[in-house]
Amino acid sequence: MIRRKLEESFFRVLMVLATIIVAGSFFLIVGTIFYKGMPFMNWDMVTKIPGGGFYIGKEGGVLNAIIGSLYVAGGATVLGLIISIPVAIYINMYMNGKNYVATGLRIAFDVLFGIPSIVYGAFGFFIMIYLGIRASLLGGILAVTLLVIPILVRTLDEVIQTVPKELRDAALSLGATRWEMSKVVLRQILPGIFTAILLSFGRAIGDVASVLFTAGFSDNIPTSLHQPAATLPLAIFFQLSSPIEEVQGRAYASALILTIVVLIITIFSSVLAKRFSKNKIQ
Repeated sequence: MIRRKLEESFFRVLMVLATIIVAGSFFLIVGTIFYKGMPFMNWDMVTKIPGGGFYIGKEGGVLNAIIGSLYVAGGATVLGLIISIPVAIYINMYMNGKNYVATGLRIAFDVLFGIPSIVYGAFGFFIMIYLGIRASLLGGILAVTLLVIPILVRTLDEVIQTVPKELRDAALSLGATRWEMSKVVLRQILPGIFTAILLSFGRAIGDVASVLFTAGFSDNIPTSLHQPAATLPLAIFFQLSSPIEEVQGRAYASALILTIVVLIITIFSSVLAKRFSKNKIQ
């Protein structure tokens, strides 16, 4: 009895310490960004593109990087979702998710999930050279799409497996085709789809390695897919590389903007997921 109580107390303390470490790390990171970024945050940072001498502490902002990040992350997430939903549906609805081919595909996507983003950037750069595409918004979207597809496929795959098998059997017993059954399943996993979108968008908008070679960098807002595009992670990287203190402070302000953008997307996705979860059969 005493041994069981000691064991319970030990693991309870361990869980509390782990929670404190994780929560403390989160608040330390966010607190540092707010502390160092707020003094340099102003309206110009979010409404103007870099002006002359921006990188030596003069006027301008990072509107070009904000728009570029939304273009790249949004385009990659939409394109990745268009590709990933049919893959996840095929694995579970047509392969039944149990045979060795489906298992092999899951392992392949797990491996792709863990590959560093710099590898996707290098592969995307190789494809761009082969196709004759220069560093541009299109190149950045394609490279980041490759990065988020494994995230989307595996997330959607796991969500589809939570749908009760009885629901699928009921649809088939009523004479539904596999595609019609798939539409019923998609209706049930809408909250999970929003979760997948959130995960992939957060990874896409915060990645720097995959766009380093493919998207290029520009102080202007891209008006075409073939123009180079700045992103917030790249802007932060270039500003932190400056020896000028004010420019480094703007890097933290840019990081604060990036954090706020991700927070807004998170809240928006949570609201949509909650709204559509009422249609889910438990």
